[in-house]
Amino acid sequence: MKSILRFGLLTAALASLTLGALTVRAQELNDPFRGPALESLKGKKIAYLPISLGFDLAQAWGGVIKTEAERYGMEFTSQDPNWSTDAMSQGLTSLIAEHPDVIVTQNPDTQSLARLLKVANKKGIIVVQMNMQGAVQTDAFVGPDFIALGEQTANMMLKKCGADTSTSHKVALVQGVLTGGVSYFQIQGIKKVFAEHPEIKVVSSQAADWDASKARAITETVLQQNPDLCGVIDVWDGQGVGTGAAIKEAGKSDQVYFVTSGGGAQSTCDRLKDGTFSAVINYNAPGMGRDAWTAIMVALQNGQGGGKIKTQIYSPTFVMTKEDVRDGTCWDPQNYAKLLR
Repeated sequence: MKSILRFGLLTAALASLTLGALTVRAQELNDPFRGPALESLKGKKIAYLPISLGFDLAQAWGGVIKTEAERYGMEFTSQDPNWSTDAMSQGLTSLIAEHPDVIVTQNPDTQSLARLLKVANKKGIIVVQMNMQGAVQTDAFVGPDFIALGEQTANMMLKKCGADTSTSHKVALVQGVLTGGVSYFQIQGIKKVFAEHPEIKVVSSQAADWDASKARAITETVLQQNPDLCGVIDVWDGQGVGTGAAIKEAGKSDQVYFVTSGGGAQSTCDRLKDGTFSAVINYNAPGMGRDAWTAIMVALQNGQGGGKIKTQIYSPTFVMTKEDVRDGTCWDPQNYAKLLR
């Protein structure tokens, strides 16, 4: 009987110790930092104002940000200026008056929204600029380092049309809006490299204003005037569809090396597969959406308010050719467009 009693007491003691250890372990596993982080996000308002909601990049960025915002109990609203700079300025003015916690926007050019972005920051609104850098630095810019991207594109062109090639060395540039960040800074990088290679003859450098039809017409004319053209650089694959179509229609896909860049939507893979594009520098638009969301979380958690801590978040890039295209390599804009409805 005494042995049984001792065994019972020992078992009870061990059970008590085990329960105590589990209780301590449970307390140790509790994350003391999660609560404050979530509290800094809860109930905050994010306003989304790209230059248009109707194209793949904006759909990817907005789709990612909206999904994450709603996951953490935040309010997400969006406006569609439909490529109108005036509508963007009016929309941003209204948003500043409404005073959301965060504004995510995309500059149509380097100057048009500069004053308003500065006002938004002064009022404590966190401002994240997407893809198109403006003249004013805000809490975050998210997008490629377009000067470096331009240099990369120019160096790719040198391998096909430079001094070591038996070509005409003639190259054409198709710009977007001349003062738009994607075009303006990319052209700076291209010119820097070409200035060191006088053999390269830039026979045309014209603005297509993000319009694929205009890009096609420009390229058709350049090809007629320069039948021995070696290469073309278009600053954005959305308008580059027209540029590449002109090259293909002229039967010069084997002669003219065509490089462009974009966010890696399914249309990019399609145009690589069918030979419309020779190569694309992909900067992964859904990844940019993730980076923008990260910038928002950091800004809200640091509690400093708009305009206090300013960061450039440069998106990684990678080169794609036809050989790189596989099922699932590119993303479907429709999946992200649905998220914004």
